[in-house]
Amino acid sequence: MNSPTDTDLLASKQAGSENAIQRVLVLEMVRVTEAAAIAAAELIGRGDEKAADAAAVAAMRKAFDNLYMDGTVVIGEGERDEAPMLFIGEKVGMGKGPKIDIALDPLEGTTITAKAGPNALAVLAAAEEGCLLNAPDVYMDKLAVGPGYPEGIIDLAKSPTENVMAVAAAKGCNPSQINVCVLDRPRHAELIAELRSIGCGVVLIGDGDVAGVIAVTDEDTTVDMYMGQGGAPEGVLAAAALRCVGGQFNGRLVFRNDDEKSRARKWGITDLDRIYKLEDLAKGDCIFAATGVTSGSLLDGVKRRRKPTGEVYMTTESVVMRASSGTVRWIRGEHRIA
Repeated sequence: MNSPTDTDLLASKQAGSENAIQRVLVLEMVRVTEAAAIAAAELIGRGDEKAADAAAVAAMRKAFDNLYMDGTVVIGEGERDEAPMLFIGEKVGMGKGPKIDIALDPLEGTTITAKAGPNALAVLAAAEEGCLLNAPDVYMDKLAVGPGYPEGIIDLAKSPTENVMAVAAAKGCNPSQINVCVLDRPRHAELIAELRSIGCGVVLIGDGDVAGVIAVTDEDTTVDMYMGQGGAPEGVLAAAALRCVGGQFNGRLVFRNDDEKSRARKWGITDLDRIYKLEDLAKGDCIFAATGVTSGSLLDGVKRRRKPTGEVYMTTESVVMRASSGTVRWIRGEHRIA
């Protein structure tokens, strides 16, 4: 990695060229998610969610220190379950360079990691200042579909059945040929029953709804739609990914008490019933980066390996996307362990 002096020089050469600065940041963001994933991977299957989360947070925070940017965390993760977090409003980066808003989840899937389940990720999204919704750490109703459908094909104001029928009609198939990804939670019992009553296949996941939403963009997953209620921060992260690769997303914040409503107003949200579309959540030139912690449908997890020489190293698999170019890069890394 460049020293601060070299990075300053590089940035100064590229001053005035916003795209060049963004190109630098695209790959630098992967270093951040890789660091968090490797740290969390040391605690896979150990049964300690908070320790895994704390390790990922500390590694991600340290990795940010090397980036030439004036970054602000607008969405942090962990407040809801009293876990450690990179808190909202925290400054990251060197404090100079382009002003960047950051949404992050150092360990998306703490329970998954503790139990060595699939689809745990280290994820972040970055955009120019003011381009990511400053969502409070509450729940969000989510509805997503992949690219290639007419704009407005999905609508949270409509029932699950109406949304499935619309997608099936656009796809030219029966509802029985539509697969919907849903978090396996008691709160989704009625949703799951309704989907199955019209013949849908329901793909249940234990955790990790960022990967669940992104699954709608990949034909190999056979997932057509995502429905259900999960964390609002994860909703913004997933929206940033869809901004890069295509698709549609609806989100509506869910408030369980007056304290959560007050928290939303603190961050400037006054219409508590608003249905957010994709570009309401993430607009402009977004960057999305993720590294697998445990293997899943999106990415392979971190693996410890040993070379014939006896040298120990970790392998990682990451994806990084950029909205303005539509570029998606899949990156495999080897990281020597002292």
